Amino acid sequence: MESKLNNPNFFKGQGKDTKISGQMTKVFNAFSTQPKTMKMVSVQTGIDRANICRYVAEWKEQNSIQEVRKGLCRITKHRAGYLTTDPTLFNNVNS
Repeated sequence: MESKLNNPNFFKGQGKDTKISGQMTKVFNAFSTQPKTMKMVSVQTGIDRANICRYVAEWKEQNSIQEVRKGLCRITKHRAGYLTTDPTLFNNVNS
């Protein structure tokens, strides 16, 4: 057993990086269709909101996503930011 754990190829093929990349693509595409809250995207894609929050933070640093408005989330009925990855919907304000 110890020899398997010390083998650098032991964890290859587990699909971790592929799964994360696939999740990021799904989330990015969900935000591109129309502005949505993170909760709305979580329900639509089935991806945990904590992961979506992490992706959004990364995309904000790259200026790939922007909050276009605040409003009531259709799911939670609480005030939330509506985000989009569609550059044509970005506000022209430098943040």
